[in-house]
Amino acid sequence: MNNSPTDPVDAIIEQWAQVRPDLDTTAMEVFGRVYRLSRTVGDRMDKAYTRFGIGRGEFDVLAALRRSGAPYTLPPRQLSATLMLTTGGMTGRLDKLERAGLLRRSPDPHDRRGLQVTLTDEGLRLVDEAVLAGLQVQTEALSHLNEEQAGQLADLLRRLVLATGA
Repeated sequence: MNNSPTDPVDAIIEQWAQVRPDLDTTAMEVFGRVYRLSRTVGDRMDKAYTRFGIGRGEFDVLAALRRSGAPYTLPPRQLSATLMLTTGGMTGRLDKLERAGLLRRSPDPHDRRGLQVTLTDEGLRLVDEAVLAGLQVQTEALSHLNEEQAGQLADLLRRLVLATGA
């Protein structure tokens, strides 16, 4: 090990080295840190979204609608596919967001059997504020890296995402 500061993953790797020196724990070092980082930053983002009366799941629905562009409308099936949710899971989120006045469901004018989900003006305002709060959390976490390091990390993680089909 070099003179870099240590983290909890280092302790785990050292324990494995003591009992199973034959193991190559490089993957454990990488994914253990990715997992811990994801959990920590995710929890901080949840806290940031709570100020807006939503959780990360509700934010994801609102953000998917916002990213779709005006008129901020998508069919529930497309939302489910985008967010990798079952239709039952999506229905629960849509119900909550509709009750809060952040989106509305209406018949799809192009498909008599279908629905479409649209952001309300209040939903648009809220998601635009919430995305800034979430980005602030992420930017703060990345502030410990310089711009070049952050870019390299993004590139390396993209390679892993593409290679694993994540």
